[in-house]
This record gives sequence, structure tokens and C-alpha cells, in this order.
Amino acid sequence: LTGKYNDGIPEDSRFATNKDFFENTVKQLQSPEGKAKIEKVRKLTTIAEKLGGTVTQLSLAWAAKNPNVSTVILGATKVEQLEDNFGALKLLDKLTPELMEEIEKILDNKPAGPATFGRDR
Repeated sequence: LTGKYNDGIPEDSRFATNKDFFENTVKQLQSPEGKAKIEKVRKLTTIAEKLGGTVTQLSLAWAAKNPNVSTVILGATKVEQLEDNFGALKLLDKLTPELMEEIEKILDNKPAGPATFGRDR
């Protein structure tokens, strides 16, 4: 999500230093599906930069703005990451309905609504 693996596996990354453990993950990342996901991250990064934030901040703000999400759980392991995560708050007001739809189109993974079983409400 940070773009760290967009251009390959950095030598100092855990994927490189623990090759055996992450072998399947690296294969998935390098697969056509993995490359498609990386392309989505690139597009989201462009949007985030236009808003003055990072792709991580955009992702957290998107989750917080989503009416189907009640709680956003952070996964920081370093103080710097936590501070960066809080930057998502400055993006909330910038996420217009149009921009949310643009993000949805990039993600292209929105679940189908619940079945109404013939009841249209």
C-alpha cells in the first residue's frame, strides 16, 4: 500500500531478507494479478498526491469516509507510521462523492448489495 514494492523487491525489505518465508507472497506480487494491484496503487498514489497526502493516508480516509465502515483500525509499528496515519484526517473533507466514485472505479472490488429476494425498498 505504501508503494514500497511498486518497482520490485528492495534489498533491505523483509521480502528480500526472509526469502523462504515470503516466497509465495513474492510470487503473488509478481503475478499478473499482483502487477494489476500494483497498478491500482500507482493510480491511488496519484490521487493522494493531488490531495496533498500519501496513499496510506488516502486509504485510511477512504475507509473512514465509507458509510459501511464503523471503525478504522491502524496497523502502525513505528511512531512515524502512526503520525503519518493521522494525516488521513486532513483528507477527509477533500473526499467528495465524485472522488469516492473515482476511487471505487480504480479498486473495482465493491461487493454486490444484499439480495432483496423480490422486495424493492
